[in-house]
Amino acid sequence: AERRIALIGANGSGKSSLTRLLSARYGLQPVFEAVDENPYLSDFYERMDLYGFHSQIFFLARRLKQHLAMVNPGEHIVQDRTVFEDAKIFATNLHRQGIMNDRDFASYMELYEAVSLALRPPDLLVYLQSDLKRLRQQIELRGRDFEAGISDTYLLQLQDLYEEWIGSYTASKLLIIPATDLDFVHDEADRAFV
Repeated sequence: AERRIALIGANGSGKSSLTRLLSARYGLQPVFEAVDENPYLSDFYERMDLYGFHSQIFFLARRLKQHLAMVNPGEHIVQDRTVFEDAKIFATNLHRQGIMNDRDFASYMELYEAVSLALRPPDLLVYLQSDLKRLRQQIELRGRDFEAGISDTYLLQLQDLYEEWIGSYTASKLLIIPATDLDFVHDEADRAFV
């Protein structure tokens, strides 16, 4: 049986909600993303070019601490977003878009590569696949001020990178959930399906 489950997906795909539901239903220890603790995040969404590297380094450091303290030694874990996404999706997107320069990206990836050697992959990686309309609805519903300015282009770029990364993922079992039309928070049948 899978004991370490990691949930991945773009902003608004339902990771945090599903983390809470799985934690409650199966007695798993939830490990949430440190979104509200990132001192660079609101600045990042205002000026990605100035704060992209700083924000990514904060997430990498925080997620490494979480992983070493809770995920590596944990026996029954559900994780909301992974350190792997930080590098393979978010930092890579910033680099591809020219927001993070080559030098900063190379430094970031060198640190990530060293860090990743100490991390246990999940037993099961669950990708919540959602379309742009659904992501946008969920982002608006949760009402985080700093997310209000996220462009559709940015979300689509993230989705493209998720699809690209998932296509070559082999570190653990993988489950792709087509979450666009699912409401596992409010709909009992959808929750049972998931």
